Amino acid sequence: MTADPNLDSGLPIRLLHDRVLVRMEGSDGERRSSAGIVIPATAAVGKRLAWATAVGVGPNVRSIVFGDRVLFDPDDRSEVELHGRGYVLLRERDVHAVAAERVEENVTGLYL
Repeated sequence: MTADPNLDSGLPIRLLHDRVLVRMEGSDGERRSSAGIVIPATAAVGKRLAWATAVGVGPNVRSIVFGDRVLFDPDDRSEVELHGRGYVLLRERDVHAVAAERVEENVTGLYL
């Protein structure tokens, strides 16, 4: 039997059912474009999905493991604070994608 990854992360929580606990990447403040332009937090943008890192998964979660980067809608979230740090609690079905590993060098990708 493997160790519980939720305990390995040092968090005092055991997730139930299909829940995923994630830590947001970056801040909700200003962002930078790929060209280095600063975009203020007050700038209006369309519906934007957010990336986060899975720091805990429930026993019924099948597609996400501890440490995965996940893409989700930040408008559909429940926030929780543990050890003075903010986290987001999601259901597995609310996660839109899991980041894939990078393609190896000198290997072409698939074209659809």
